[in-house]
Amino acid sequence: MTGLPAFAASGRDGDTAAMPTALLAAERIERAYPRERCIALSGVTLSLSRGEYAAVTGPSGSGKSTLLHLLAGLDRPDAGRVLFDGRAPRSASEWASIRARRIGFVFQAFHLLPTLTARQNVEVPMFGVVADARARRRRADDLLARVGLADRARHRPPQLSGGEKQRLAIARSLANMPAAILADEPTGNLDSGSATAVLDLLEAVRREEGALLVLVTHDPGIAGRADRRIALRDGRIVSDERIRKGS
Repeated sequence: MTGLPAFAASGRDGDTAAMPTALLAAERIERAYPRERCIALSGVTLSLSRGEYAAVTGPSGSGKSTLLHLLAGLDRPDAGRVLFDGRAPRSASEWASIRARRIGFVFQAFHLLPTLTARQNVEVPMFGVVADARARRRRADDLLARVGLADRARHRPPQLSGGEKQRLAIARSLANMPAAILADEPTGNLDSGSATAVLDLLEAVRREEGALLVLVTHDPGIAGRADRRIALRDGRIVSDERIRKGS
């Protein structure tokens, strides 16, 4: 795979060298769901840097997806705070702006728009960020080619396989060259061959772009590919291990 093409209108602000070490951080965050009588997260503190590859593991109900949604600003903690690039966003609109320009989120259930073509699905995050329609289309076509979907640009999601839908979702998450890629069980609906291809793609982007990659998984084999493994149980971090590859 080749590196992502230069895209001056991507909306990425700031200089890598000027950024603080922690790109995403959680400080003593709490999240409960009273109706379900469930404490999803309790006192979680975590710091994640650009360029890291972290896998978040744990049994079902341990708080993995809740943590990822909080880190992306898709949900708000009941207590504590989440920081992006050293700042704590104060509103849903501020988080939406950060997601549009700085965070690529890959949902397990894809969340593609079924009435739009593959190209149009990739273009959607660029609206409000990239004004030029031709630039949006070029960027979308570049990304579709990168994920192996150049010949599916005019197809709609119902016409795609599960693996193709996930690759399309990844292309969409990269539309604005994010500094952080958060993926929630991105291989959960895929066969082993498609799962390997999706992981290879995410890891290649992380290496080439220096992005933070945080991947939620219940699969120890998938977690074993990461450089850092964070285990949750009953809403708490029970281990946080950095791995030296090749040691």
